[in-house]
Amino acid sequence: MVRCPGQDQRFWKPEDIFEVQCPGCGGTVEFFKDEPKLKCRKCKQMVVNPKIDLGCAEWCQYAEQCLGVSIVKNLRVMRNKLIEEMKNVFGDDRKRIEHALAVLDYAEQIQNVEGGEPLIVRAAAILHDIGIQEAERKYGSSAGKYQEIEGPPIAEEILKRYDISAEAIEHICRIIANHHSAKDIDTIEFRILWDADWLVNIPTEFANASNEKLQEIIDKTFKTDEGRRIAIDLFVKS
Repeated sequence: MVRCPGQDQRFWKPEDIFEVQCPGCGGTVEFFKDEPKLKCRKCKQMVVNPKIDLGCAEWCQYAEQCLGVSIVKNLRVMRNKLIEEMKNVFGDDRKRIEHALAVLDYAEQIQNVEGGEPLIVRAAAILHDIGIQEAERKYGSSAGKYQEIEGPPIAEEILKRYDISAEAIEHICRIIANHHSAKDIDTIEFRILWDADWLVNIPTEFANASNEKLQEIIDKTFKTDEGRRIAIDLFVKS
């Protein structure tokens, strides 16, 4: 049987085998990139692979069989359900739906390199602007300023319909409450969402900026190495 190239170690790079610190005892756990979780040899705590690449799992019918974990199916199902919830809230507003999906795409790309909890990254990306319409209804032209206030309660109501832990819901809502201001959160999941949102917004907000100005904005604004790399590749002309 021909193996998927992503799972065939002949095609792997040195960085596809890496070490993760156990959150329980601080010990070192060595992961192959396709291992979803391993038990720490020191304290026996189960450690989740923060860099597992689930990109193919979004479309490949053999993904769960290949990786051998139900997390693949659960993540794919949850992702699609949250996209439908987002679309139901935005209704005919294609611009906001397309923005959310574009942010999700970049967030997935960055998370595959930077790590972080896949569900939190995807949920925050899908729902990050979920309060904008309510903010517009209440505050008119000042909506952007208030969507961080209006968004979390709407997101929480949506997330509570599904089998998502209270801790994860709280984390997702904190990201939504900070995705413009970065007031009081600095988790890897937040940094990924921050950069993904900027990747979508830069062409509109800085359409006529020079290379030098774009480089300055990227250096100052982006919070992950991968987000910064993508931004330079996309926007800074060689």
